[in-house]
Amino acid sequence: MVDFRLYNTLTRSVDVFSPADGKTVRMYTCGPTVYNPAHVGNFRTFLFEDLLRRTIRLGGWGVHQVMNLTDVDDKIIKRASERGLTISEVTEPVIETFHVDREFLRIQNAEEYPRATEHLPEMIELVRKLVERGIAYQADDGSVYYAIDRFPGYGKLSRLDTREIKAGARVVQDDYTKENAQDFALWKAAKPEDEKAGAAWDAPWGRGRPGWHLECSAMAMRYLGETMDIHCGGVDLVFPHHEDEIAQSEGATGKPFSRFWCHGEFLLTEGSKMAKRVGNVATVGDLREQGVSPAAFRHFVFSTHYRKQLNLSSEALEGSIEGVRRVGDFSDRLASAKGGTPALAAAADEAEREATNALFDDLNAPLAMGALFTFIRKANAELDRGGDDRAALDRARSVFARINGVLDIVPSLEVGDEASRIEARLAYRRAARERRDFATADAIRMELEAEGIAIEDGPSGTRWKRAR
Repeated sequence: MVDFRLYNTLTRSVDVFSPADGKTVRMYTCGPTVYNPAHVGNFRTFLFEDLLRRTIRLGGWGVHQVMNLTDVDDKIIKRASERGLTISEVTEPVIETFHVDREFLRIQNAEEYPRATEHLPEMIELVRKLVERGIAYQADDGSVYYAIDRFPGYGKLSRLDTREIKAGARVVQDDYTKENAQDFALWKAAKPEDEKAGAAWDAPWGRGRPGWHLECSAMAMRYLGETMDIHCGGVDLVFPHHEDEIAQSEGATGKPFSRFWCHGEFLLTEGSKMAKRVGNVATVGDLREQGVSPAAFRHFVFSTHYRKQLNLSSEALEGSIEGVRRVGDFSDRLASAKGGTPALAAAADEAEREATNALFDDLNAPLAMGALFTFIRKANAELDRGGDDRAALDRARSVFARINGVLDIVPSLEVGDEASRIEARLAYRRAARERRDFATADAIRMELEAEGIAIEDGPSGTRWKRAR
């Protein structure tokens, strides 16, 4: 097997990777903060992690992926206060939207989706350990802070000199009860708005709530142990979030928190980072409304390496729509073909080798996609010639399914399984409509239409046919 290599932010190099136990990759991927629906910039990161997950499985390993849902933090409490709601009333519909959007983009399920509010005991225990070890302290305001100058490794991920670090995101900068302005909050003393929003819990240091960074450390170690294989997120999380996670976790355990740290670059719109605060946000719901299929968005994202910035434009999406059409047409042709040629099998062997090597070389999806399209061109030429070599055709189908199973440009199907899969999706859609979950129902319709499946609702039920 070819070595699987990944860029490790911790070492600043592309290193050979394998799971510590040789069998299952234990992976933590920072999920959304659920005060607003995640934008497509967030989903670029989640798609990079989906690509990583599928490539790991391509290598023959299992995956235990944990993606947290941050359902208590400053933004959520502010939103709850503005609307006179509890934090759960703010977060529940956003979590539902996240999963609808994730399924629309065919992002595979993680094994765990823990919520911060369901893991307070683990967080309190982690703070207790840090206080006992003298790395954390309670300030006059009742909050508990992490003393970064008591952890010698602070800054090793972001390569920042602690003398130059400003107070980080979500840290109160004018709080003079802290020993050091750079120290970050582990446990925040409750304020009236926290209590009103249902965002305060009992702890040895008094009523309060966890700091943002604390949540991920506690949940990651709860499900993956004190040292995991891979920790992922967007590049904006390197500092302060992931740096602070390392400090908390390793300060408490004395063990490396994660062996690899992998980060995806930004999605830009008109050259600017996509962010809610500047108003250049597009959601997955916007993609659905504009008729952009999940296949087209996956193609668009994977056309650029995950460590390079990607600019969202209508021209780029149009190019991806055309690329997906070519893949879909080839998929249909391959499914209906009767035989092939020896040259078809040779083209399949070459495509498998080149695509696998590309994916195992730091997830080079653009190169893997190039290998796929070269295969489509060569295979179409051989199918034009005709041939009755069933083994060659089976080989071509197998390789196409293997490459597409990672990129998921068109839904992966075993020959003969299409009808049962579509009927299952329509049954799920009917159930969603019955419970008046029209967002999920519409997402399933859009997904099927993107695959070339036309559906028609009538008095006697829902009928479907392949329209492409």
